[in-house]
Amino acid sequence: MSDVYAFSQGDSPLLISVPHDGRLIPDAQRARMTEAGLAIPDTDWHVAELYGFARDLGASLLVAQYSRYVVDLNRPPDDGSLYDGQVATGLCPQHTFSGDSIYCDDAPVTAAETAERAECYWRPYHERLSRVLDELRARHGYALLWDAHSIPSRVPRLFDGELPVLNLGNFDGRSCDAAVADELYRCASASPYSAILNGRFKGGHITRHYGNPGNGVQAVQLELAQRAYMDEATLDFDAGLADRLRGTLGALLGVFTRTAAVQ
Repeated sequence: MSDVYAFSQGDSPLLISVPHDGRLIPDAQRARMTEAGLAIPDTDWHVAELYGFARDLGASLLVAQYSRYVVDLNRPPDDGSLYDGQVATGLCPQHTFSGDSIYCDDAPVTAAETAERAECYWRPYHERLSRVLDELRARHGYALLWDAHSIPSRVPRLFDGELPVLNLGNFDGRSCDAAVADELYRCASASPYSAILNGRFKGGHITRHYGNPGNGVQAVQLELAQRAYMDEATLDFDAGLADRLRGTLGALLGVFTRTAAVQ
């Protein structure tokens, strides 16, 4: 078992990736970090717990163990921009979403350190993700990738106003067939939650890189507004809210599994 990620094998074509719920930080890095950085405020809090029910649906789960402040698994290895004209958070972030410095004296992460982190933490996660998708395609004839994220409802530095609860993305139709995404959006719109398709979040590197409908991989990102399942002020998980949200998540995963299978 790698300490970079936790993996549980399912028996369906569905893989759920959780790249940003990790909390671990190497001691040498921790010693350089500010109080704001050590609080790891940009964690996708409790997403792995929220999606735990999906194991009973036959899904495989791949969950990162290290913080996105070590290396952001949903960024490309060359650290290229994902959203033109938007604030870029970086492969090895220097600032929190709020703009606070992660490192004391705002000391930069060097190119050599970035390369080392990518080798130690980014590469193993992506190698396993790629291998699982290949295995699912070999076993089922196709693979389904659901990239699971969450974010505070309001992050003024990144977007205006309050996010919808359900932010679906399929890279403007490139990572997942339009018919599948349309069914997902219909399901989300019929739920008790506000929803959007390809709004502020269209899918990060994982969705964009691995989603290839023509080659048997349908990939979707869901960015959840955290108010739907936790207290954003205290960061506490709210079991009641989470149970309610799981009903909608289960419906979405069911739609994804059924509609993608016939494409």
